[in-house]
Amino acid sequence: MSEANTIARPYAQAAFDDAKRLNDLKGWSALLLTLAESLTNSEVRSVVRSPRISKSKIEDLVMSLCGSKLSQQQSNFIRVLVDGHRLDVATEILVMYEALRAEAEKFAEVTVVSAFELSDVQQQKIVAGLKQKMNREIKLSCKVDKNLLGGAVIRTGDQVIDGSARSRLGEMAIAMA
Repeated sequence: MSEANTIARPYAQAAFDDAKRLNDLKGWSALLLTLAESLTNSEVRSVVRSPRISKSKIEDLVMSLCGSKLSQQQSNFIRVLVDGHRLDVATEILVMYEALRAEAEKFAEVTVVSAFELSDVQQQKIVAGLKQKMNREIKLSCKVDKNLLGGAVIRTGDQVIDGSARSRLGEMAIAMA
């Protein structure tokens, strides 16, 4: 487990607990996404990491990047991150928060990467099968990767179902060696 995940876990849990208590899971998702995306900008990162810039100026910058409609709890959360020099783990906080949210709302985000565009019927079959297997609502996103040759790779969280032709050919090559 990475150090960033270890650092991010209590912040993600605190954000989730607050969001759940305030019945604002979606609002906190939006804030954490905006925060993480803002901090991917190299100029913003250099300002945030600079020891010459005061915490109050960093806080003002981050608050302005996150929007004007922050709740008091969200503003306090950002202050805590700035004060603790924890803005570098914003992406990890987002990922962990979204996992907690998915568990609470009983849904799973699933990505299907296939060699060809999936029809609506194929997508519905995948959703129905995964919904039954996982006992959750499924949010499906589909991507095309011509390098797969055929088949599909299904990802949800840290689970991967690799049914691609490329994977099967690789397994056959290993078995024949």
